[in-house]
Order: sequence, then C-alpha cells, then structure tokens
Amino acid sequence: MTVTVKVLVPAKNVEATQTTQYTATGVTAIIDKFTATNYTATAATISVNLVTVSGSAGNSNLITKTKTLQPSEVYTFPELVGQVLGIGDFISTIAGTATAINMRVSGREVT
Repeated sequence: MTVTVKVLVPAKNVEATQTTQYTATGVTAIIDKFTATNYTATAATISVNLVTVSGSAGNSNLITKTKTLQPSEVYTFPELVGQVLGIGDFISTIAGTATAINMRVSGREVT
C-alpha cells in the first residue's frame, strides 16, 4: 500500500454551477483539509457533495448545504475532514455566487 499526501483541489474559485472538483481515479482518497474563503464584501454560500461512483450530486450525498460565509470569512469544513472517497467517488461543489469563494482541498491518496 502506498500513501501519497497531495493537494486534491488546487486553490480555485468555486463555480455557480454544480461542478466536479476532484475524482478519486484509481485510488482511495482521504480528505485532510477543505478550506473555503469568501473574499468579497458580501455574504456568499457554498454547498459540497461527496458523490459515489456513477452517481450524481443531489440531496442524498449533500454534506454541506448552502453554508453561508460572511465577508472575509474562512471555513475549514470539519464535517469533511476524514471523509473517504472510494475509487471513482468525487467531490462536487456549487457556490451561490460565482467569483466570491475560493477553495482548496488537501488529502491523501492510497493505492
């Protein structure tokens, strides 16, 4: 077994449409840190789904729903830390406003 520590999702804007951010391709992945920052002067929301292989983002796999981040707020999603993605599972997000929230995800891939 090989464990590789890596950035699962490099820092980026969260899109205002449901978007796959990371897929555990040929590996099992463990989320160690998931950070989102609202860099605007108004409140903004983000939702996060952890979707099983061949599934689609929806209420059945919604982990965080419309989490409101106040201006300049940083949130580290304790509800996502330690979550495991099996082979083919993926992280999907949606923001209430495009160009308001940055995200970054770090973790481990196990092969």
